[in-house]
Amino acid sequence: MSRFVTLEVADAVGTIRLARPPMNALDIAMQDQLREVAQEATERPEVRAVVIWGGEKVFAAGADIKEMQGMSYTDMVARGAALQQAFTAVARIPKPVVAAVTGYALGGGCELALCADVRIAAENAKLGQPEILLGLIPGAGGTQRLARLVGPAKAKDLIFTGRQVRAEEALRIGLVDQVVPAEEVYQAALAWAGKLAAGPAWALRAAKEAVDRGLESDLDTGLALERSLFAGLFATEDREIGMRSFVEDGPGKAKFN
Repeated sequence: MSRFVTLEVADAVGTIRLARPPMNALDIAMQDQLREVAQEATERPEVRAVVIWGGEKVFAAGADIKEMQGMSYTDMVARGAALQQAFTAVARIPKPVVAAVTGYALGGGCELALCADVRIAAENAKLGQPEILLGLIPGAGGTQRLARLVGPAKAKDLIFTGRQVRAEEALRIGLVDQVVPAEEVYQAALAWAGKLAAGPAWALRAAKEAVDRGLESDLDTGLALERSLFAGLFATEDREIGMRSFVEDGPGKAKFN
């Protein structure tokens, strides 16, 4: 089977690279490989932060519509869970994840970007959930993650109309976090990931879990989770290094392992 999704590691940053020209259409093979690579990034200790990158021209223009057209209701019942699991595997990577978005990030491509912690977009980027134009709704987390990110009203606008938003509007509504020239997107993502790769891995892992899991629960449950994770960090080397450095050298000078 051809490899359309790979993990490339350098300087503690793993790049999940999408490479299925011309548009990185997310077919079944690509979905399965995405899940495998996300698991690899999770398990490899030398990977301390992750960049998702579709290349210079396009992030991912959505699902493979020709493949989907031939699928029946029962086909999708059987496939739907695996589709969501592939994207959830990315969202559950317990390390900082940034999506470097160039060109189109539509449908499944937008849903994949939503799985990252931060989205850095090129000035030429276009994002959206156009499934409604096919008589469908987003099926890989778009109705849930998009609403949690930009709020239900803005999410419904994008999902109901299927319209695409350019980078400037995406930044304004909170769909992306930074906009840079297209030729700078990957380097900007690497810089963000590289900075965090040098940080306290266990504390970052706990912070991500506290925020993400907390958003999935009520406030009291979220606070209980935060309390448990906060206390647990007192058993880690991260906490020892950080506090010792603060006391001896002042804030912001700790060198984490």
